[in-house]
Amino acid sequence: MPENLTGPTLRRIPGLFEEVKPPLGDLEAVVEAERCLRCGGPYASAPCLRACPAEVDVPAFVGAIAEGDPGRAAAVILEANLLGGTCARVCPTEILCEGSCVLHHEGRRPVDIGRLQRYATDFAFGLGLKPRKVARPNGLRVAVIGGGPAGLAASGELAALGYDVTVFEARREPGGLARFAIAPYRQNVEPIPQEVELLHRMGVHFRFGKPIDTPEKLRDLEAHFDAVVLAVGLGQDVEVKYEGDELEGVWDSLVFIEALKTGQPPKVGERVAVIGGGNTAMDVAREALRLGATEVTVLYRRTEAEMPAFPHEVAEARQEGVHFQWLTLPIRFLGRYRLEAVECQYVRLGEPDASGRRRPEPVSGTEFRVPADTVIKAIGQRPRQEFLAWVEGLKLSGGKVEVDPATGQTGNPRYFAAGDAAGGATVVQAVQSAKAAVRGLDAYLRQGVGA
Repeated sequence: MPENLTGPTLRRIPGLFEEVKPPLGDLEAVVEAERCLRCGGPYASAPCLRACPAEVDVPAFVGAIAEGDPGRAAAVILEANLLGGTCARVCPTEILCEGSCVLHHEGRRPVDIGRLQRYATDFAFGLGLKPRKVARPNGLRVAVIGGGPAGLAASGELAALGYDVTVFEARREPGGLARFAIAPYRQNVEPIPQEVELLHRMGVHFRFGKPIDTPEKLRDLEAHFDAVVLAVGLGQDVEVKYEGDELEGVWDSLVFIEALKTGQPPKVGERVAVIGGGNTAMDVAREALRLGATEVTVLYRRTEAEMPAFPHEVAEARQEGVHFQWLTLPIRFLGRYRLEAVECQYVRLGEPDASGRRRPEPVSGTEFRVPADTVIKAIGQRPRQEFLAWVEGLKLSGGKVEVDPATGQTGNPRYFAAGDAAGGATVVQAVQSAKAAVRGLDAYLRQGVGA
């Protein structure tokens, strides 16, 4: 069977923490904002607004920047999305707001909405932005379990409605996946501290380093709060065992990215193999190049058409020099003390499995080796099933919490879920689900108070 390795000659790669979307200067921002056609109106909203899961009024904030008022632009953004600064850096704008820009129809480049959003929020945070208006206290207490994007967004929306909100986060830092699991070339730390400070000024209480890690702690929390938002995200990497897992140079993707983001970048050597086909696989592959690898190969057991990674992420990885080995199944890791190669086997796609995707079937006699100094497994994350099992009445489907999509309410009426735990896949989807959960929780508790 012929080799199906694809990828261009490696070009110069930016530094490890050099952002792929750097900030705009003042003049750049105004010039870019003036490209916006300000489409939409009273009878039909602009396509970019409709494409935004967080419901940010894109024409309004872009128009404010064009008029030289980034502070007003930031207020528009944060009224809809309290994590607007983070989303500006990590949101897949290419397939959302920018992907819907009407300039595409004219064969022109879409407005750089993500970088304009960053420009506005950075400007506001630099001046000490005033927090959103907060309603009078309503006497009700809500616990938010998890300090990642969904938990932070939910806590701020609840505080704005007058709730007494406490966020319980197991780590000693906020941010969840945005802090520890998104590649540093997208976002390292900023502006998470500024966003958390904004929430604190809105009245949100934070309990960092306070995991709810026993059923007894959960019962105690239930006794002191009127409702709970589950924003626990997902757990560690999916545990897929290979012979040779113990070799030096074998990494799980989340551990690898966290090492980068906490100032302990690993030595990857010249050749790196990445197992997986999602956005995290693209992140670690591109970061491996930034760490000095000269050959990075993504091993994926289906074809490019079946990859769950966003197409633009695959294209950007290929442009930077990442190679792709399709229809390839890793079998074992080889080496004496340190990894030397990944033994693989070619597969063909057979009948669809339960998910509807065609199942990879090994082709006998096609074993081959991919030389590698480092291999990174980026196969997905495990659900937090042990924790979720402690919540009475909670229903799970595929490891995710079943919720009413309109309200975020779970099988336990006092619990509402948002973010990865309920099926979200991006930061902006976490914000979207958090807002839905807050609306549902508010309606539920107000109904109870009225009764």
